[in-house]
Amino acid sequence: MYFLIIGVLGLVLKYLEIEPVASLNWWLVLSPFAAAVAWWAWADGSGYTKRKEIEKMDDRKQKRLDKQRAAIGLLPKKRP
Repeated sequence: MYFLIIGVLGLVLKYLEIEPVASLNWWLVLSPFAAAVAWWAWADGSGYTKRKEIEKMDDRKQKRLDKQRAAIGLLPKKRP
């Protein structure tokens, strides 16, 4: 996501001819988009995206279970 934000910002600055971006070559301005494609290819191919999704779901599940257990009094109360 950061690569896309940087890429769009670079495009806008290049289009509006704001220095120092206006003097850069186009390949340098468009390179964040190539980096985003490379990142997504690696993240999907390595399973990174799926692992992060599963971790997030497990955290939500554990919080839900803890909340339910606390509601029925099964969790020990924290001492101040």
